[in-house]
Amino acid sequence: MSLDVNKHRERLHNAADVLKEKTAKEKEKGFRVVITGKGGAGKTTVTALLSRLLSREGYHILAVDEDPQMNLPFALGIPEPESEKIIPLNKNLDYIEEKVGARPGTSWGLMFRLNPDVSDVVKNFGIKGPDNVNILVMGTVVQAAAGCLCPENALLDSVVKYINLRDGEIILMDTQAGLEHFGRGLAQGFKQVLVVTDPTFNSVQVAKKAGELAKQLEIPWIHLLVNRVRDKKDRERVDQLFGASLKLFERVFYLPYEESVLNLEPNIGPMLDLSPPSPFVEELKQVKEILIAYGLKEA
Repeated sequence: MSLDVNKHRERLHNAADVLKEKTAKEKEKGFRVVITGKGGAGKTTVTALLSRLLSREGYHILAVDEDPQMNLPFALGIPEPESEKIIPLNKNLDYIEEKVGARPGTSWGLMFRLNPDVSDVVKNFGIKGPDNVNILVMGTVVQAAAGCLCPENALLDSVVKYINLRDGEIILMDTQAGLEHFGRGLAQGFKQVLVVTDPTFNSVQVAKKAGELAKQLEIPWIHLLVNRVRDKKDRERVDQLFGASLKLFERVFYLPYEESVLNLEPNIGPMLDLSPPSPFVEELKQVKEILIAYGLKEA
């Protein structure tokens, strides 16, 4: 009897090891990228354009809007009538309660589930955008004192952390402004971080802290995107403001200031097909190549 129990335990351990190996291999096939930085630095613009550029390369893209402002669908080119069809996660209270055991705006006690089954979330709440990009929107606070976003956050955390990515699948997550998502470990398990800043003191300070927190979370590759660079002086100013902190970043990109970004927003998709080509987009294509190259590397 004791021997049978031991054999059974051994089989269970072996099965667990096989499952762990299988899961690790599955996760290696795709990769996740988190885009972070100070509010107004250009995170959403970068996320939208990179999503479409990567999709045009044949990758299957899930663009996740974690920012309660919900601007990513517009930046991706979803017209207003279509955007109204998007069902944010926070709008389906029954679904959130079913998955995490807590209804938004209420207390959740001991039964709050941090790792719900999220296999059907994209199917139920995702929408197809231009260039076949899948879009998933978390939602926003619709009234003052509406309660904590923790149940919604738990569901979104599970989506971006635990969905097994197959070959050629990429998650790009546009985070809310600031650093709160690092505090709750949302970016943990991501392979790359794009820290977006502009040539201002406040934006650089947030970017430096984001780089440090990403390092603490042991994210393998952290890249810096300096947006709205007008000239050599801007580059020198940014380099001076970062100082030794530039060593936090694997790659540094300088995105040129371009009027067409302002002229076309909220839908900046047409920038991809301008003639002559947009210098801003041409630099983002270099970022795209780096994401692919590092995404295929072993951490």
